[in-house]
Amino acid sequence: MISVDEYRETVTELLGRAPVRTVPVAEAAGLVLARDVLAGVALPPFDNSAMDGYAVRAADVADVPVTLPVADDIPAGRVDVKPLEPGTAQRIMTGAPLPPGADAIVMVEDTDRGTAEVRISRAASVGNHIRRTGEDVTKGTVALHAGTVLSHAHLGLAAAVGLAELEVYRPLSVLVVSTGTELVEAPNPLQHGQIYESNSVMLAAALRELGCQVEVVRSVVDDVEEFRKIIEPRLESADLLITSGGVSAGAYEVVKDALTGQGVEFQKIAMQPGGPQGCGRWNGVPVVTLPGNPVSVLVSFEAFLRPAVLSAMGHSDVDRRRVRARLTEDMTSPAGRRQYRRGFFTPVLGEVTGVVGPKGGPGSHLLAAFTQANCLIVLPEEVSAASEGDEVEVLLL
Repeated sequence: MISVDEYRETVTELLGRAPVRTVPVAEAAGLVLARDVLAGVALPPFDNSAMDGYAVRAADVADVPVTLPVADDIPAGRVDVKPLEPGTAQRIMTGAPLPPGADAIVMVEDTDRGTAEVRISRAASVGNHIRRTGEDVTKGTVALHAGTVLSHAHLGLAAAVGLAELEVYRPLSVLVVSTGTELVEAPNPLQHGQIYESNSVMLAAALRELGCQVEVVRSVVDDVEEFRKIIEPRLESADLLITSGGVSAGAYEVVKDALTGQGVEFQKIAMQPGGPQGCGRWNGVPVVTLPGNPVSVLVSFEAFLRPAVLSAMGHSDVDRRRVRARLTEDMTSPAGRRQYRRGFFTPVLGEVTGVVGPKGGPGSHLLAAFTQANCLIVLPEEVSAASEGDEVEVLLL
C-alpha cells in the first residue's frame, strides 16, 4: 500500500496544469488569472468630483457666506472643461472632471443651488471632495495578480482599467464514467440484485461546483470490449477521465481489466474507505479510477481528486479548512490506514476548536450518513483507537 499523501501527489502531478486561454472579461468569473494584469489607465484617470456641488478655489470661499457667479456647468462625461477663473464657481456633478484652477468642491447641500450665481454657506479647504488621479490604481502597476480567483469585483476592476479580455486557466473537461452491470438509472424499475446508479451524479455535481465542464457516461456494463468501445472515442475531447467501480481484486473488474497494460496502474492506498485506486494515462489522457462504493467515491474525491483538479485549474488554495476538535465518543480505526469518518462538527463558544462525533458507521455503502455530516474525522495511520475527549483532526466540508 502507498500513503494517501503520496497518492495525492501522484494524482496532482498527473493532472498537471490546464492550458491558458483568453476569455472575455464578462465570462471569467470563478476562473483563475494566469497572467498579471497591468493597469492601462489610472483609477481615477483624472481628477474628478466626489460630490454633486460646485468647483471653487478654496481661497474664494474661506469667508462665508459668500456669493459667486456660476461660470459653467460640468456634467459627468464632459471632455471640454474650461479653466476656473478666480472669484467664480462652476456647477459640477459627481464623477465630472475637475476644471483647471479649482482646488475644492463645495457640496450642493452647503449652497442655495443657484445656477446663475450661488450662495455658499460653508467654507471648503483645499482638496475637499476631490478624487485624485491614480489614488485607487496607478497606471502601469499590477491591478490583478496571477493566481487570483476572479470574483465579480475583480472583473469590475479589470474592466475599469480598460481590459476586454483576460488570460485564465481553462476549466478542465472531465469525462465521468460509472461502471457495473448491476447499475440501473432512475426511474427504471429495479430487479432483484440491481441498484440505482448514483456515483456519476455525485461526481459530476462535485466537479461542476469546481468549475469543470463535465460529460457523463452512466452504467457501463462489465464487458471490457464494450467499455473500450464506448469510452475510447470520447477521450479526444477530455482533459481527464474519472471512473467509478471495477477496480478491486475480484472478477468482472471491468476498468482494471480494460486499462491494465494501457498506461494505468492499479494499487492499494493506505486509507479507509477507498483503498483500491488506479491512475495513469490512456491514449495520452489522464485517468483516475475510483472504487464503486459511493462513500469511497466521495472520500477519494476529497482526499486527492478535488485538490488535484483545483491545482490543475490554477488554484493555490486547494485544501478544505482543517480544525482540531474533541471527540464525543470512542472510535476505532484499522491499523496502518488513514481513516476518514463522516462526522458532525459543532464549534464551542470560548474554545479555539469544538466537538465532533461520527455520523453512521465506517461502511463505504452508508451514503445517507454522508448527507448528515458536515466534516470528515481523520484518524491517522498510526492511530487504531481514539477515546471520547481525545482531540482529532477534522476536515470541514
